[in-house]
Amino acid sequence: MNKRLTLDKLMPGDTAKIIKINSDYELKRRLLDLGIIPNSNIKCEFKSPFDDPIAYFIKGTTIALRVCDAKNIYVELI
Repeated sequence: MNKRLTLDKLMPGDTAKIIKINSDYELKRRLLDLGIIPNSNIKCEFKSPFDDPIAYFIKGTTIALRVCDAKNIYVELI
């Protein structure tokens, strides 16, 4: 069984499958527009010096998310 956690817990180099986005409509819409869609793979690229924001690689591009937003995205390590 794969381990489930929130996106902010990934370490650089970890890849995970997005399971669920648990947020209000505005944030969920913004995340979906960025390509953060359930069943997509996402990779933690690197963390900033104070761990906020965190850079992720998804669908051919690198995006930065605040930790408070990443905590709303549930993933499964692959």
